[in-house]
Amino acid sequence: MDSHRGVAILGIFVADLAFRAGRLPGIGETIAGSGFKVGPGGKGSNQAVAAARAGAPVTFISKIGRDEFGAIALATWKRENITPRVVEMADQPTGAAFIYVNEVNGENAIIVVPGAAATISADDVERAGDAIRGACVFITQLEQPVAAAKRGLEIAKAAGTITIFNPAPAERFDDALYQLCDYVTPNESEAQMLTGIAVKTADDARKAGDVILRKGAKAALITLGEAGAYLHSKSQSILVPAFKVGPVVETTGAGDAFNGGFAAALAEGAAPLEAVRFGSAVAGISVTRAGTAPSMPKREEVDALLKKGA
Repeated sequence: MDSHRGVAILGIFVADLAFRAGRLPGIGETIAGSGFKVGPGGKGSNQAVAAARAGAPVTFISKIGRDEFGAIALATWKRENITPRVVEMADQPTGAAFIYVNEVNGENAIIVVPGAAATISADDVERAGDAIRGACVFITQLEQPVAAAKRGLEIAKAAGTITIFNPAPAERFDDALYQLCDYVTPNESEAQMLTGIAVKTADDARKAGDVILRKGAKAALITLGEAGAYLHSKSQSILVPAFKVGPVVETTGAGDAFNGGFAAALAEGAAPLEAVRFGSAVAGISVTRAGTAPSMPKREEVDALLKKGA
């Protein structure tokens, strides 16, 4: 394990097109909004930014188009010191996401089109296998095809790399994936879809966690928004409270902040509970800022919050 270093992430990049308004328009209706911004997004890429800002060496595996949004992706990774293992496609666009942000409470609704990243195959992942084998932690989600996620988890598991599976957005997948996972990290709605248990309380999270463990995962880590995160394994079952840092501006990307921070802490050798607290601190800071990747905090901010406690 000593040769393993940093975090490898398989996922997608999309350009986030964020619109702020008081509500969503109805069909056939046009309403005035109060803000608009284009920025880097995609769960995998956001997690990569969160982990890199938290201090981890990060490699990001994906596909993008050779276009304006692709240029935003490449510039983002360069600026954040993320090593891209990324195929540029001439015949497919870079992904994009429509994000509605409620200007009053920061809640969001999102439509994602993966573009080039929808073509990521198991073979593509195989070609980047050395990056996964060399990492201390590997993380993937479900914005790219399931077959690619599965191959990444298989390569990581065989190499002794810690595996984190963030089953988002929620969709059906083969239960065989669970046995490849050291950590499965759904939010409440994703946990409900995976287990059939409505997750509203910490007790519900424990019950959903039991189902995830029975399916073969080593640990369930269910994020509960402002209530915190619930870590459930054979050896421990505990709710880690969320950090209240300031007024919530935008919750988009909070899950990515948590996952990226959690992965970075594990890659440094943190114990699971300590890594959950670290991820919670990263997420707690991120929701006080607008945007997804741009809202991710720097390491010194996270350390300061953990030292202060909240």
